[in-house]
Amino acid sequence: MATDSSAVQAPANGRALNWDLFEKIVVVALLGTLAMRMVPAALESGAYQNWLILLAEACVAFFVLIRRGTTNISLRPMDWILAFGGTFSALLVIPASGDPVLPIAFCGFLMMAGLIIQLWAKFTLRRSFGVIAANRGVKISGPYRMVRHPMYAGYTLTHVGFLLSGPNLWNILVYALVLGLNVAGIMAEERVLTADPEYRALSAKVRYRLIPFVF
Repeated sequence: MATDSSAVQAPANGRALNWDLFEKIVVVALLGTLAMRMVPAALESGAYQNWLILLAEACVAFFVLIRRGTTNISLRPMDWILAFGGTFSALLVIPASGDPVLPIAFCGFLMMAGLIIQLWAKFTLRRSFGVIAANRGVKISGPYRMVRHPMYAGYTLTHVGFLLSGPNLWNILVYALVLGLNVAGIMAEERVLTADPEYRALSAKVRYRLIPFVF
């Protein structure tokens, strides 16, 4: 699949730089509001899953802030909407409430496993991390040997663990939206990345994008 060259420009493009700065500002602001919800709830109830979800989202924000530019970023408005939506909406969850669906220790294990996977993927990418569809370099090591988008896989596992630890309707709706936006974001990223012969070679070796044997 070839990428639409009219939708890809160099990072020096002022519009891309402005939106990139806007994204960083909003991510930091939303992380602050998430902390304002999670910290009091965690201190009051002692529910450690609220600390874990805050830590997981703080890691996302940190890597957004330190990422490097790219010479091949999508400027399609829909790609930016998908990326912003997937990043921002995950920060809208509220503290876990209700009875856990599974033992709380297992939910915590899922969250920690997801956090480890996403951090592994991020440290493999280092400053090449980004949320907008772009070619920041093709990685073929670490978790990228298992699925092509392990960072999203880590997010999903963490979200599932948090949701199961104390489900409520709001968080179900938020994470359903996040998953849909992330899947759409994956497809947008692949449209850009498949222009790179290295990524096409990776796709031939690593069949699944997000979940082994499923997608």
